[in-house]
Amino acid sequence: MQQFLTDHGIGTSLALGAVGLGAAVLLIRSVLASPSGNERMAQIAGAVQEGAKAYLHRQLVTVLIIATMLFVAIFMLRDKWTALGFVIGAVCSLAAGYIGMMVAVRANVRTAQAASVGHHAALRVAFNGGAVTGLLVVALGLLSVGAFYLGVLEWSGNQKMAIDSLVGLALGSSLISVFARLGGGIYTKAADVGADLVGKIEQNLQEDDPRNPATIADNVGDNVGDCAGMAADVFETYAVSLIGAVLVGYLTAAGHADQAIIFPFVICGVSIIGAILGIGFVNLARIEATKALIGGVIVSGLVSAGLLHPATHAMFEGGLNFMGKPVSSGALYNCVLIGIAMTFAAVAITNYFTSTKHAPVRRLAKACETGHATNIIAGISTGHHATVLPVLCIVGSIWYCHSEAGLYGIAIAVVSMLSLSGIIISLDAFGPITDNAGGIAVMSGLPEEVRKVTDELDAVGNTMKAVTKGYAIASAGLAAMVLFGSYVEELKTVMKQDYRFDLMDPRVIIGLFIGGLLPFSFTAFAMDAVGSAAGAVVKEVRRQIQAFPGILTGTETPDYKTCVDIVTKAALRKMILPALLPLVFVCAVAWIPALGPVALGGVLVGTIVTGLFIGIAMTSSGGAWDNAKKYVEDGNHGGKGSAAHQAAVTGDTVGDPYKDTAGPAVNPMIKVVNILAILIIPLLAR
Repeated sequence: MQQFLTDHGIGTSLALGAVGLGAAVLLIRSVLASPSGNERMAQIAGAVQEGAKAYLHRQLVTVLIIATMLFVAIFMLRDKWTALGFVIGAVCSLAAGYIGMMVAVRANVRTAQAASVGHHAALRVAFNGGAVTGLLVVALGLLSVGAFYLGVLEWSGNQKMAIDSLVGLALGSSLISVFARLGGGIYTKAADVGADLVGKIEQNLQEDDPRNPATIADNVGDNVGDCAGMAADVFETYAVSLIGAVLVGYLTAAGHADQAIIFPFVICGVSIIGAILGIGFVNLARIEATKALIGGVIVSGLVSAGLLHPATHAMFEGGLNFMGKPVSSGALYNCVLIGIAMTFAAVAITNYFTSTKHAPVRRLAKACETGHATNIIAGISTGHHATVLPVLCIVGSIWYCHSEAGLYGIAIAVVSMLSLSGIIISLDAFGPITDNAGGIAVMSGLPEEVRKVTDELDAVGNTMKAVTKGYAIASAGLAAMVLFGSYVEELKTVMKQDYRFDLMDPRVIIGLFIGGLLPFSFTAFAMDAVGSAAGAVVKEVRRQIQAFPGILTGTETPDYKTCVDIVTKAALRKMILPALLPLVFVCAVAWIPALGPVALGGVLVGTIVTGLFIGIAMTSSGGAWDNAKKYVEDGNHGGKGSAAHQAAVTGDTVGDPYKDTAGPAVNPMIKVVNILAILIIPLLAR
């Protein structure tokens, strides 16, 4: 068995990746076969599809210009294989987000129609639409990394070259991820904030009221931000974690490099089986929505843990040697379990801080009774409290896995955690589908009982989106630790000297300060972008309502396309500067003679630490504000139209760019900084 896995482990994993793609195709057919409702519903859904497609096409043109320049630079400064990897990573990251989003914008109208049949029918359609994105992320991630590695190995005959070229693939996926997260986040929250400020607060309109000119732009934004953006984000984290584990295994597992390289692929391949069975559980379980979705995660994790037990012991029957230290198969399997346990912990902790069923959100809703300011204060403190448990879990995982198997043990825990992305991203993409379904139900004038079903699923979707963002950021913290370790080991290998990062060295302290600054500067630009774009939407909505009074009486139709065009242009224009910040910071520090590789190491650590705290705090605060509003709207603390509701809407409006733009975008930004550092090491050696 050990020999079979050593000889055919990557090939078997790629076959399982193909099975995942096949399952995604079957889910696409299942979703598209569902009834799509009446003509009015189809018209609204078509407008959302058209807006989403137009935005992504224009984003692609913008990113293509920057990507082409980077491709030429990598080709000239590194080699053709790294440049080719850059292209493959970018294309696969785009494909995962684009295909998943195009299915999601077709699943939304079908979910609204299924809600007229019943709660479970709507849950199935929405979840299966999201599961397409989940399976695409893991299948394309595994297939792209594995096939490219084997292809370069076969063509070049050089294992070191094959592994080095994977860094290009990681950078390509990370670049697309930053742009998708930033651009999609700016788009969705500019439209959402603009629609809320005028529609809800000034005109007292409902959520998704067709009289609001920004309604279609808001629905488009849910898909380009929460679906396409999240898919690209987790695809990047998944691929980068897999590549980081391969790199660590190659650099540090003396005498067992082949097994150490293959094992991360085996983990990812086996976990696809767990994801498919978890998706099956959600479809078959006739229980409350949150329990069904969390149950799917549990089933996926337990199946993966069960299958990986014999695989790990067969793969490392005699253990391995990690930097002179013997490591048993049992120790490596414990690291696998830590990664799966981290997934459960991230889901449970984020669910506690953002669900309407738990104390933090209810305290936040209570704070709305005393006004807007107390709600904002309570929301910020909730986000800060939410950092404690995830960080303690990350610290404990790093300590335990390092004691068991060194840096490679941490890498295995990260891969194990990210291997469950198939089911986790299914939960995330479920969110925008149910949100859009509710909007279509309102705009189509569907019966109250249909809206009740979509509203319930939308509230669950809000929590699921928050849960997956917490998962993505927690995994990024662990993954960045592995990438920093890879940077240090690669630096020793390429530069032919032992670099030490001594806190008494002023270069290290300077690097820590600069790295700590980067997430703050990055999120500031992202928040500014949302604020200015939302301001433009507010002005346009006010202009239309004043110029055409018949909009509010229903005798005139709003000009939806103008709002869509405003946020599209703003998102594409505003995303460029913050997306390029990591490149500027890394290159500047690396090439300043007085700083160099030592200070750059400090930059990586500083970015990881502050980025992790900012990301968790922002996404948790935003998710809590969002569901506090939902809790008030359900009739608590005065319900809709009350003073508490007005305060809750303000909190939700502030929380929107927190949880859907700035906070989540920190995740890929951290990885871009680390990957760029690894990529330029050979250039520093020259």
